[in-house]
Amino acid sequence: MSKPPPLQPDRYYHIYNRGNNRENIFLEERNYPYFLKLYAYHIEPVADTFAYCLLRNHFHLLVRIKPLEEQEKTRRVFETLRVCKDASQQFGDFFNAYAKAINKAYGRTRSLFQHPFGRIEVTSDAYFVQLVTYIHQNPQKHGFVADFRDWSYSSYHTLLVTKPTRLKRGEVLAWFGGADSLAAAHREEVPHRHIAALAPEDFD
Repeated sequence: MSKPPPLQPDRYYHIYNRGNNRENIFLEERNYPYFLKLYAYHIEPVADTFAYCLLRNHFHLLVRIKPLEEQEKTRRVFETLRVCKDASQQFGDFFNAYAKAINKAYGRTRSLFQHPFGRIEVTSDAYFVQLVTYIHQNPQKHGFVADFRDWSYSSYHTLLVTKPTRLKRGEVLAWFGGADSLAAAHREEVPHRHIAALAPEDFD
C-alpha cells in the first residue's frame, strides 16, 4: 500500500482504523477511557475533535488539524510535548502508545492496528453533517447495539448536553442548526452511498 499524504494544517479529516486481522482493539471496558485519555494527551495539541465513535474492532474520528500557530500555543500547555512533530506523526505516536499498552497488559507481541491509518479530507458542509451522523450511527449499523443511542463510547450524547467537553460542540451544533436539529438528523439513517467517498472501508 502506498504511503498516504500527510495531514495538512487547517483541514478537516475523517480518521479511522481497525484491528490488525480484524481483531478487537478494545478488549474490555477499561480500554475505552484509556484510549480517550491517551488521545487527549497526544492529539489535543495538534487537532480539534468534532465527533468520535469507538467500537470493539475499529474507530472513527472527525477532526480538524490546527493551524501551525494554534498548535504551538497548545504545545506550551502540554509541556511534555515540546518536540514539534507533524500531525501525522503525532497520530502515529498515539496509536503506538495505545498498542504498546495493550500488548503489555494482555501479553501480546504482534501489531494491534492496520497500517497506515485511514484519513480522508472532508471538503464540504454537507459531508461534515452526514459524517457526524454516520460516525454516531456506526454501533447500530454493525450490530453492536439495537439503537446507537445506547452505545456509551461515542460523542453523540456529549454533543447534546451542556457539561464541559474537549469536543468542539458549539461548532458541531452550529453546523446542524442546534441540538434539536442534530437529534432529528440522527433519526434518519445515512445511506452508505451518500458517505462512501468519506468512508470507503465499511468495517465489520
